[in-house]
Amino acid sequence: MIKYGRLLGKVRIHPLFWVVAGIAILTGYFWELSILFLIVFIHELGHAAAARFFSWKIKWILILPFGGTCEVDEHGNRPIIEELIIVAAGPLQHIWLAAGAFLLETAGLITMESALLFHKFNLMIFLFNLLPVWPLDGGKFLYLLLSARTPFLHAMKKTLISSVIMLTAIHLIMIIIAPFNLHLWIIVLFLYLSLWLEWKQVRYAFMRFLLERYYGKQSGIKRLEVIEARGTDFIYQAMEKFQRDCKHLIHVDSIRSMDENEMLHVYFAKKQVNARLKEIVSND
Repeated sequence: MIKYGRLLGKVRIHPLFWVVAGIAILTGYFWELSILFLIVFIHELGHAAAARFFSWKIKWILILPFGGTCEVDEHGNRPIIEELIIVAAGPLQHIWLAAGAFLLETAGLITMESALLFHKFNLMIFLFNLLPVWPLDGGKFLYLLLSARTPFLHAMKKTLISSVIMLTAIHLIMIIIAPFNLHLWIIVLFLYLSLWLEWKQVRYAFMRFLLERYYGKQSGIKRLEVIEARGTDFIYQAMEKFQRDCKHLIHVDSIRSMDENEMLHVYFAKKQVNARLKEIVSND
């Protein structure tokens, strides 16, 4: 229990939240903001508790005025099933939250109006987080689905591209239905910014993924996956085909082969970053 109690020390409140809180007090919406804060806080604690259960390194739990995020210091080499459970742990909190609000109303501890408001916000946050847009939980589910059969780098890029398409569609619908809703504009712009920053960091995330494999920081390996490559291919082209939850054997021109550890050693230790496979592969 102690290790879970330490999660509270990871909580960070974004400065913008306090600005919104001040506005809410002045405009009489502090109760509504408090309910949103509670729901988002418990949602993110769900992610964090699941991550702590699997001994993932948690950087912080950040609470924003319109949501939150549980930032972990892991880079794609943990089992997909673990990450799936961690991502699902957030939305699952909304089930017992809804049940709790119902029981409190039944017991007469909160008013029907407060219970209805709570259920409205709880359902809203639950459905919003399931949208297939990165970095929402729905976007992470999409990424994990792609990661199961697609190379790490390709899965990340496909997730971000799909997220931009989906967010643009949502944005167009929002402009038609609620063009002057300031909260929606802030959320949409925040998601666009998040996707842009994530796209700029794709190569960095890929390098961290490769580095952890090089240093042996991977677990849950289920299978050996063969990568077919040509001798004229660059070493980084072969590594771009690396997937999660498996080790790789690289067949070069179908007659020679090398283990992924050999390739990573050549790339990171020997610094032959622009080498072609035919230059480094050894005969069987």
